[in-house]
Amino acid sequence: MGQDTGINRRKFLGASVATASTSLLARRGDAQSTGTAEPQLDDLVRASLTINDKTHALTLDPRTTLLDLLRDELGLTGAKKGCDHGQCGACTVLLGDKRVLSCLTLAAGVRERVTTIEGVAGADGTLHPMQAAFIEHDAFQCGYCTPGQILSAIACVRERHAGSDSQIREYMSGNICRCAAYPNIVAAVGQAKALMEET
Repeated sequence: MGQDTGINRRKFLGASVATASTSLLARRGDAQSTGTAEPQLDDLVRASLTINDKTHALTLDPRTTLLDLLRDELGLTGAKKGCDHGQCGACTVLLGDKRVLSCLTLAAGVRERVTTIEGVAGADGTLHPMQAAFIEHDAFQCGYCTPGQILSAIACVRERHAGSDSQIREYMSGNICRCAAYPNIVAAVGQAKALMEET
């Protein structure tokens, strides 16, 4: 048998937890003492953003993403926080006619008008052709990705990248649907394309 060192599994785990807790508390104290948790007034920037045809005069932490501004400050929760790394497309909004991932876009740098899913329908509540097509083709299941899918699809048509099913699949590939409603999404985009081109 090996020599008894007086250390068993229980003592080892207890010591590990104590060390980790001390390290965490020290880091938290450092962050608070250096002021990294909250920006100072001098660090804030002023910005004017037009979102869904309404202009907002804002004072922002320059690190604020457009997604966090929309959801946390303005209550526009249609854009979803999925991966928060620009991989899933759930946060897609339009800047002008261009689709962008709002989780990777700094709000203070936005200069073009922003359109979220809340601003897609007509002023009288009439659904956009893409919204109507998604409903008709049952192009969603849980619905979490649907706002980003619809905005990306609108941009796809405006970019003239909806000429065929294969082209739609290619240019919509940045928007992930975990429910796998892809065939219905492609059909919806194809139908809405014809209606959008008529108007």
